[in-house]
Amino acid sequence: MYYDETADAVLKALNTSEAGLSSEEAENRLEKYGKNELKEEEKTSVVKLFLSQFKSFLIVILVVAALVSAALGELIDAFVIMFTVFLAGVLGFVQEYRAEESIKLLKSLTSPEALVVRDKKEVKIPSALLVPGDILLLQTGDRIPADARLLEVLSLKIDESSLTGESAPVGKSTDVFPLETPEPDRKNIAYTGTAVAYGRGKAVITATGMNSAFGKLAGLLGEIERERTPLQEKLDQFGRWLGIATLVVVAFVAVLGVLQGFSPFEMFLWGVALAVAAIPEALPAVVTVGLALGVRRMVKRHALVRKLPSVETLGSTNIICTDKTGTLTQNKMTVEKVYVNRAVLNVTGRGYEPVGDFFRGDEPVSKDEPVSKDEPVSKDEPVSKDEPVSKDEPVSKDAHLHKLLVAGALCNDAGLIQEEEVWDITGDPTEGALVVAAAKAGIWKIALEEKHRRTGEVPFSSERKMMTTLNNSKDGLYAYSKGAPEVILASCTKIFLGEHEEQLTPEIRQEILDTLHEMANQTLRVMGFAYRKVAENILPEEAEKEMVFAGLMGMRDPPREEVKVAIATCADAGIRTVMITGDHKITAFAIARELGIFREGDLVLTGIELDALDDRKFEEIVEKISVYARVYPEHKLKVVEALKKKGYVVAMTGDGVNDAPALKAADMGIAMGITGTDVSKEASSMILTDDNFASIVSAVEEGRNILKNIKNFIAYGLTCHIGVVLIVLVGVLAWQILPVIAVQILWINLITDGLPPMALSLEAPDKGLMKQKPRKSTEGLVSKRMIIASLGLGSLIAIQSLGVLYWSLNNGVSLPKIQTLIFTLVVISLMFNAFNWRSDRNSIFSLGIFTNRSLIYAVLSTVLLQLAAIYVPIMQTAFRTVPLSFSDWAMIIPLASTTLIAMEITKYLEKRIHR
Repeated sequence: MYYDETADAVLKALNTSEAGLSSEEAENRLEKYGKNELKEEEKTSVVKLFLSQFKSFLIVILVVAALVSAALGELIDAFVIMFTVFLAGVLGFVQEYRAEESIKLLKSLTSPEALVVRDKKEVKIPSALLVPGDILLLQTGDRIPADARLLEVLSLKIDESSLTGESAPVGKSTDVFPLETPEPDRKNIAYTGTAVAYGRGKAVITATGMNSAFGKLAGLLGEIERERTPLQEKLDQFGRWLGIATLVVVAFVAVLGVLQGFSPFEMFLWGVALAVAAIPEALPAVVTVGLALGVRRMVKRHALVRKLPSVETLGSTNIICTDKTGTLTQNKMTVEKVYVNRAVLNVTGRGYEPVGDFFRGDEPVSKDEPVSKDEPVSKDEPVSKDEPVSKDEPVSKDAHLHKLLVAGALCNDAGLIQEEEVWDITGDPTEGALVVAAAKAGIWKIALEEKHRRTGEVPFSSERKMMTTLNNSKDGLYAYSKGAPEVILASCTKIFLGEHEEQLTPEIRQEILDTLHEMANQTLRVMGFAYRKVAENILPEEAEKEMVFAGLMGMRDPPREEVKVAIATCADAGIRTVMITGDHKITAFAIARELGIFREGDLVLTGIELDALDDRKFEEIVEKISVYARVYPEHKLKVVEALKKKGYVVAMTGDGVNDAPALKAADMGIAMGITGTDVSKEASSMILTDDNFASIVSAVEEGRNILKNIKNFIAYGLTCHIGVVLIVLVGVLAWQILPVIAVQILWINLITDGLPPMALSLEAPDKGLMKQKPRKSTEGLVSKRMIIASLGLGSLIAIQSLGVLYWSLNNGVSLPKIQTLIFTLVVISLMFNAFNWRSDRNSIFSLGIFTNRSLIYAVLSTVLLQLAAIYVPIMQTAFRTVPLSFSDWAMIIPLASTTLIAMEITKYLEKRIHR
């Protein structure tokens, strides 16, 4: 494990260096060691997946029936039954295979990434491609992707509870430990599956995949699990209920048929066929495919659902608690105002281009030199100007501004780069804005860091709301801090004024707070800055006392243009939006009001005010609060629990390590894909690949649509089963005739439960879908309204078929012709019925007849198969059919179309009544 060797010895043993491996060497090692993955259970082969389709009890009975038919000399019946069973198996196989492939795609999309040094560059690569010898860069929130020996640590603490069960994060070091040191005490090792709770570090990977500590505990890690969805469980219950009811009816009619003179074998065969037709055994597979296809559509809309059951939750969500920065806003910070030396300066320039100046009134107060074009800037080269910062005197004309900008640039982990004439930042956008602001005054971060080498730091955390670095220069060791203005002010006893350090009086402190409020009212995000000269041996944590206040910087992060519309869409859909942010109360309120989150009568609560409320009082007012400002991650958990107690289905966004409890507690935890930590992503149900609130609303719409489509094709199938059962039941009871024979029932089941439901799962959202209220989480799989509609349409199909039977018997039509007419009438009626269930509320004409081309192709394919069953000689023999004439079709098509006409009239009347 290399814990008993020095860092240099480990690098030598692994034949690598801190400059990282080359891409070529990494590929060679990947071939040698294999992918950094745990071995999964043996996957079901394609052959096994196909054979598994024939394990159903009813399928087994059908096979037995085919064998009995063959033994009795009914070879055609035996062949037709086996052929139908085979086709049903193929259909089930295709559905399950597509579901498996969709889930496999989801796994690949959610595979974690790691930041490593390759070819002397910092790059993000999929964790599966890591190899021993890779140099791994770690920061707060990262999930450790492989076992690694630490080379550098900066206040690094790792949560190893997933490996050791120890709840407290373990402080790490680069010390060498004796050979007999037990695994949990090897503090220079970072283990696979653990998480960085605090600080930063650099490490060299020593073991991957099954060779890691977690690999030896094979199977403890997982990504997306293939699990049964709540919908599938409900479908099973629904299927069992329908199956029991059907079997009772079938048994009753079969016995009655035998008593009325039908042969026992014929009634057995018919009973099995009717049971297969009535029980929706294919629906779970269709539902899985529908869910998987819907989730793939969500990916295109920047929402990655990690587990299929979450789709059902999306349809019920009625409150979305969201972060502000990056989610509601563009996360492209630009410094617009600066407060130094008791004066507010305006900053010009836009975006990340380091061109602009600082103005006091109309007078510029800093140099504004052009960026050198002689030396191109790339990710591999330091940003520089013609005149790099190498002088002892300030570059800025204003010493106070210089001091502030230096603090902002040094207490900072972001960078400024230029690629193909375009300026951009690396790292956090807020920190990037500070680096750009400094560059506008000629203070370039990389050149500055060469003179002020960082020797220690206290990383930013959402609890502390500040960050401090220790930087060594020829003038001595300095601490630089940045963070929430109130926190920075609390750490200061002095202020830099008139080029001197003076006492920070209560009057000046109040002036700073007033300036802070004024900036916040202008929707600026404000940060405070401080510095202090410290002793050489001081601990970083001790440096955050008795500091000198340097000033404020006000940044603007404009709201995303699409968010205001998305929030209005949420309101129409019965979904409340709640903002939860660490920003100042005034800034949060101003943006919430601008976006339409805050409404008249709502409340704005700060973290301190929330702490002052007991649980009972908070639960009384929680429904009125639309903005939470200056909150900590634990407050998110409190908000989620209070809202859930009120019966709400809550979606919660988060990106930090400490957001994980709230994300897990929420009904729908939503992690940020860009800024989110690995820990927050792992705790979430869904990941936003663009960190955009509008994508949450798109996902809710898609989730609602998936549920709508699933319910619709269940209702479509229910119509078919009800119709066939009623036709045969009444035919046997009233006329002692089987209106359709067993093989015809099996054929109806096969072709109508195949392509049309799949096509219905691809139906686009209804126009009014996001104007409906969220469905209740306790709502059943199929509503009473849908059951009544299915029962009505099934009865209509049965009445028409029995009417044809009655008319045909009275006009001397032969039994094979009668059975062919009813057989075809049922299939064509169900094809018209498929168009009914594109929407349970909207007319096919308002949706557009050709807007779901998949359904048109599915219906045409099914009709062609039915035509083959009645016109192709070999299939005529198999299905006991006879050719139909033009006059027969002239009767069938108008009768079949009434299923569509009846539903259209019902939808029209419902809309009239609703209006």
